Amino acid sequence: MADADLDIDTDAIQRRMDGAMNALRTEFASLRTGRASASIVEPIMVDAYGQMTPINQLGTVNVPEPRMVVINVWDKAMVSKVEKAIRESGIGINPISDGPLIRLPIPELNEERRRQLSKVAGTYAENAKVAVRNVRRDGMDQIKKAKAAGMGEDDQEMWADEVQQMTDKTIAAVDRALESKQHEIMQV
Repeated sequence: MADADLDIDTDAIQRRMDGAMNALRTEFASLRTGRASASIVEPIMVDAYGQMTPINQLGTVNVPEPRMVVINVWDKAMVSKVEKAIRESGIGINPISDGPLIRLPIPELNEERRRQLSKVAGTYAENAKVAVRNVRRDGMDQIKKAKAAGMGEDDQEMWADEVQQMTDKTIAAVDRALESKQHEIMQV
C-alpha cells in the first residue's frame, strides 16, 4: 500500500472544528446582551406563504438606536404573522406594531437575567467543545485505521499529536469566546 494512502485528512478535521466554532458564534449572536442587534431576530422563523421563512426575508431589519430593533415588513399582510412569531420565539421582547413597522424595544437586563444568559452561553460553549472532541475522536479513529493498514508508529504518533494540537487550539478558542461573551453579558 502506498504511503500517501495512509495520510490523515487534517484539512477536513480542521474544517469540522472551525464549523463547531462558527456554530458557537452564531448561537452567541442570538443571546441578548441588553444592546440591540439585528442578530436577535435571525433565528426566528415565520409561517409565511405556506412555509417557514426567516424574518430577514420578509422585511428589512434595522437598528436605529442602541435599544431598538425595527423591522419594516414588506407585505402588510405578514405584519401580524411576524409579530406572532416574535412573541412565540422566547426572546423575551414584546413587539410594537405601527403599520408595516414592528419595533422591538430591548429592555435593560437585570442581574438575574444576566446570570441566566451567562449560563446559557456556558452551555453553548460546552456543546461546541463536545462537537470538537467528537471531531478529534473521528480523527483518532482514522489514525487507528491507517495503523491497521500499515502506518508506522512514528507516523501514527505524529498524526495523533497534530490532531491533539488542533483540538487544544480550538478548545482554547471556545474558552476565549465564552469568556468574552460572558463579560459582554455581565457588563452593565
